[in-house]
Amino acid sequence: MSHEVLKGKKVRIETLGCRSNLYESEAIASALEAYGAVIVKESLFDVAIINSCTVTQEADRKSRQLIRKLKRFSPAARIVVCGCWAQKSTEDEAKALGIDALVGNRMKSRIPEILINLLDESEEKRLIVERRSLQYCEKWDDLLLAKPHFHTRAFVKVQDGCSRSCSYCIIPSVRGRPVSRPLESAVKEVKTLVANGCKEVVLTGIQLGFYGKDIGSTLADLVESLSDINGLERIRFGSIEPFGIDRDLVYRLASISKLCPHFHLPLQSGDDRVLEAMSRGYASLDFARVISWFREAFGDDVHIGTDIIVGFPGETDEMFKNTLSLVESLAFGRIHVFPYSARKGTRAYALKSDLTKERIHERVKEAILLRDRLLDRYARRWIGKNVSVLVEESTCCIVEGLTPHFLRVKANGSAMQNEVVKVFVNSAEDGNLYGIIL
Repeated sequence: MSHEVLKGKKVRIETLGCRSNLYESEAIASALEAYGAVIVKESLFDVAIINSCTVTQEADRKSRQLIRKLKRFSPAARIVVCGCWAQKSTEDEAKALGIDALVGNRMKSRIPEILINLLDESEEKRLIVERRSLQYCEKWDDLLLAKPHFHTRAFVKVQDGCSRSCSYCIIPSVRGRPVSRPLESAVKEVKTLVANGCKEVVLTGIQLGFYGKDIGSTLADLVESLSDINGLERIRFGSIEPFGIDRDLVYRLASISKLCPHFHLPLQSGDDRVLEAMSRGYASLDFARVISWFREAFGDDVHIGTDIIVGFPGETDEMFKNTLSLVESLAFGRIHVFPYSARKGTRAYALKSDLTKERIHERVKEAILLRDRLLDRYARRWIGKNVSVLVEESTCCIVEGLTPHFLRVKANGSAMQNEVVKVFVNSAEDGNLYGIIL
């Protein structure tokens, strides 16, 4: 059937989960627009595409909830669910939810073709399932992004899959083994994005630090190649696991001026016994050493964020305090705090815990208090300084955007969206900076 069937069709795309999913959703939107589809946000639609997440049971619940919501909003629409939840969901569950197509990971580039089949009125209505086993799959899903649809900056996925086997994590089974995007493909896509006005790209992956190990390259090779693109002003990383990072890589990255001095390195726990039970593959001192490399190479102003999981089975009060102590000593900025979520299909699922939900909730609140204090302390170091801001929004003589160090700025003055301006910071609150355009 002809691609003409997509012309004028209204498609709503919803994304749950990580930055890699955000990139994939943007790329799917680009592919569908090339065939004449119209991407919509709130209006009635002909097709809904949900890029799903399954990292926790709560993520599963949100995926199912969103499917039901969109089905109610536009009952006649076709529902396509792709991504991690779609990789593991049963066909019976999909049918019960009214899903028309399940598309697993590394198959998302086929979505336009799948939609053509779904919209063919001559075809008998049935559940379309496009999935493959990812255990030995080394195929890169050839998605391409021409311009960002949902953000000013563009997310660019350069790595997929995970070789780790953290005891609490289901992601390796739904994302597959590590695979790197060919360097030339990433450079070509970023050149297209810059030609369409994009000034900042965020490199994403499941194990970003392992980029290139399967193709004879490195993450630094990629960043150096991207930094040569005229018109690209900022390169930023999404989350980067400490695995695969060495001192030489950090120092080489620090020599690239376009790379933003902001890094998110998930810690998960600051207690060695919990880290061992999580199968993280490092001790707290190992993690602290990696952080010291970044501070040595990028300077004291570098913004380092992290994730911590609270309430892992067997975590005592002492172990939790060790995490808080390490987090404070490493002077993190932005911190994401997650209560432990038992995940069926993981080794940690069988571990017994004496912690009540109330006790875990108390620990989460304590961790959040520390999170807020550390972010406030980091943000306040910029008071009285000039910062560079890439403008994302500009209304009524107020501009808003991000610094290279990933702090949100609201400033008095006028500027165009996507313009880079200098702002004098005169105050900070809740991790945000406030000032005036110079």
